[in-house]
Amino acid sequence: MAFLILSGLVSTGAAPLASLEIHIEGLRSAKGQVLACLFSERAGFPDCSKSGTARRGTMAAEEGGVLRFEGLPSGAYAASLIHDENGNDKLDTRIGIPAEGIAFSRNPRFTFGPPRYRAATFDVGSGVVEERVRFRYFL
Repeated sequence: MAFLILSGLVSTGAAPLASLEIHIEGLRSAKGQVLACLFSERAGFPDCSKSGTARRGTMAAEEGGVLRFEGLPSGAYAASLIHDENGNDKLDTRIGIPAEGIAFSRNPRFTFGPPRYRAATFDVGSGVVEERVRFRYFL
């Protein structure tokens, strides 16, 4: 009987869910908070306010912190992060240049504007997936 139940659970095709740990590196201060957006599709990347499907996360700013997302189905994801030093829940800019730190999954190189979605994507399977991001500051 137990075998039939187990067999039934396996045959439903339910994909195992994963956890993502984003390890934060390179914050210039412990002021404010880190805002993170996790995208499972290109739409709206890297701005959370332009995507209805992005998951959001926050944590107090501190060097070496870890931000965790739970219950992720397997697939490709990209993350964008902001060091919101003044706690106003947005990226502050001066003449279009970020005045606060920014980071992206896979730490892609970029100069003018954010990296492309594809450059920041990584795969999530099952279990715990770790991604390290390093913040960059321009001002």
